[in-house]
This record gives sequence, structure tokens and C-alpha cells, in this order.
Amino acid sequence: MFHYSEDYEYFIKLLSDYSVRFDTLIYHWVIMPNHYHILIEIKAPENLSKIMAGIARSYVHYYQRNYKLGGHIWQGRFKSQPIEKESYLLACGRYIERNPVKAKMVNKAEEYKYSSAKCYIYGTPDGLTKEDPCFNSFGKDAADRRKRYSEYLAISNEHEESLFKDSESPVGSAQFKAKLIYKDGRHIPRRKGRGPKVPILNT
Repeated sequence: MFHYSEDYEYFIKLLSDYSVRFDTLIYHWVIMPNHYHILIEIKAPENLSKIMAGIARSYVHYYQRNYKLGGHIWQGRFKSQPIEKESYLLACGRYIERNPVKAKMVNKAEEYKYSSAKCYIYGTPDGLTKEDPCFNSFGKDAADRRKRYSEYLAISNEHEESLFKDSESPVGSAQFKAKLIYKDGRHIPRRKGRGPKVPILNT
């Protein structure tokens, strides 16, 4: 579904536009040739389906127009997985940014063009990534944080990957999970505007 640089760049613009429109923060992301992952903090969880449907619909229109094709390009509905911010945000980010490494497309996560890894390791703003609030834990200054984060991404953690791969189950403590309810096929905070706000989204 993503073939050329123009496809990736258009999709990145869509993510950026919807992020601004719905007041969300995108901490980690990757766009692979046939799927994508984004880790966002969303202030109004009830808008989640509206955001993802809007992004998908806009890209489908773009794709059909440019490739003269009809029909669906996404397989199934998107998946969302609430993540406990304090304990698992960085781990989830590493899982996302290591996707191209696991797929043997690059040797290092920062070598992949369409992900947030470059922003963290090279310190170059990409117009989409908002700095993970846990990123400061890697060092006292920017250079040290970038170096240590690169080392962190170089390590594969099978246990972490098992938590996030093909799953919609919340990841976090018992207290975190107790703040969620299962409604309309998704886990959401018990009260609007309260509780966990960080889902990982998959197509």
C-alpha cells in the first residue's frame, strides 16, 4: 500500500494533520510497505475511531486516485492497545521502531527513512514526532541521550515484543488495567477524559 516516497510522505502529512486537528501527541511511529504503527497520546479517547477512520479514508482516496484502482487496501479494522505510560512507553516505542530491523530491511533502526527513530537518534525534527516524555532518562544532555537511545534500539527484547505483537490487550499494571473498560470492541478509560491515554495503533 506504500510503494514510492510520495506515498509515505502523503501518509506522514495525514498523520500530522490529524494529530493537530484532534490534539494528539505522536511519540513513536513507523510506516512499513504494507502496514504502519503509531504510538499516540490522545486526550479524548472517544475520538480514536474517528481519527483512524479519517486517516484511512483519506489515504484510500489518494491511493485510488493515483493508482487508478478501486476496492479496499487495508485488511480488517485497526487495532488499538492501551499502554501504561510510565512503565511501557519506551518499550513500545522500541518495538515500533525496530520493525524494519526485524523485517531485515535495515541493520539499524535509525537507517530506516520512515520512522521516528531518526528524530530521536539524530535530533532532526520530522514535523510529526513529539518527544517521548521518558526520553530524558537516557542522559543529562542531548548528545548523551541520542547515543544511549541508539544503543537501546540496537537491543532486541523478545519479552517486550510478545507484549505488543498482534495484541489488543492492555499493557500495564493491575491498577492501570482497572481504570479501563471494554466497550464496542476496544479498551477505553472508565471516565471520559480520565485515565490512560496512550494506545498503540495498528492497521
